[in-house]
Amino acid sequence: MKKLAGTILLLTACVSLVFAQDKMAPAKAPSTADSVKQLERDWLAAEKAGDADKLSQIIADDWIALGPDGSTINKQTFIADYKSGKSKVETYEMGPMTAKVMGNVAVVQGSDTEKSKTEGKDSSGKYVWMDVFEKRDGKWQAVRSQNAMVK
Repeated sequence: MKKLAGTILLLTACVSLVFAQDKMAPAKAPSTADSVKQLERDWLAAEKAGDADKLSQIIADDWIALGPDGSTINKQTFIADYKSGKSKVETYEMGPMTAKVMGNVAVVQGSDTEKSKTEGKDSSGKYVWMDVFEKRDGKWQAVRSQNAMVK
């Protein structure tokens, strides 16, 4: 009987250590794909907030975007439009995203549905987009973008 009680006590102690170890394990760092997807969420939130500083951190100085009408815009104009309120996201809902990481380059494709204004005109609708990020000085920044409205 003592052997059985000892065995049960030993098993209980081992199981307790396993569970305690799991709780004490450090949190996993997000994957690179998860990190660039978070940048996408931060980007849209910064547009909604008109947060020029956050947009400036996410977008590289040499960034260029191709819009739904085929026009291009650079970082300075894009940020100035959001800072001034000329462009504004009032509400948005993010759709699914995929990310492909290739060394120091990541491509993110996704969609969102938004109520927005661009250059003072209603631009509300559903968009699909693709952003290219490059890791520069240890930090991911958008270097190219393209979006299209889904009709």
